[in-house]
Amino acid sequence: MATVSDLSKGNFMRYNGEVVQVEELQHRTPGNLRAFYQIKMRNVRNGKVAENRFRPGDEVEILRVETKEYQYLYSDGDSLVCMDNETFDQIYLDKNLLGESVNYIKEGVTLLIAFENGESAITAEAPQHVVMEIQYTEPGMQGDTATRTLKPATLENGAEVRVPLFVNTGDKIKIDTRTGDYIERVKE
Repeated sequence: MATVSDLSKGNFMRYNGEVVQVEELQHRTPGNLRAFYQIKMRNVRNGKVAENRFRPGDEVEILRVETKEYQYLYSDGDSLVCMDNETFDQIYLDKNLLGESVNYIKEGVTLLIAFENGESAITAEAPQHVVMEIQYTEPGMQGDTATRTLKPATLENGAEVRVPLFVNTGDKIKIDTRTGDYIERVKE
């Protein structure tokens, strides 16, 4: 077993039976008290943040985590089917691991998936930006560009985003997968 002093930012560990990732780690020595570690950690399953104090000799279970790139093939119910590009093995990935970014990805995109002990997926990360085509949007009115007015648009995968008035049906746009915000129009 490792001790708290072996931890560093970004490590995964098991805390109260849950897998958490260390976000902040501070070693504090108040004037007349013993030293302690103040650790801020995020639960990888539900995203909740917890903060706790540990003594320097406390034992923790640091998890061995491997990350690999997988290609997203298709959606199957509550799972995404992804393929390892090296071995061509397919896995089923829970959509909840991607959070809201699952709405803004399309087939063929590369996902970064972290596995605990090489077996079960604990986190998944979509690329920061993705280019998608506008399936339908209302036409914008000419001359109405004094303010940053946005209108709803439906993407090729059925998700809805807000875009500026000059974007039309059939245009390709770049989207931030973390927030679902429009970034720019792309010419291909």
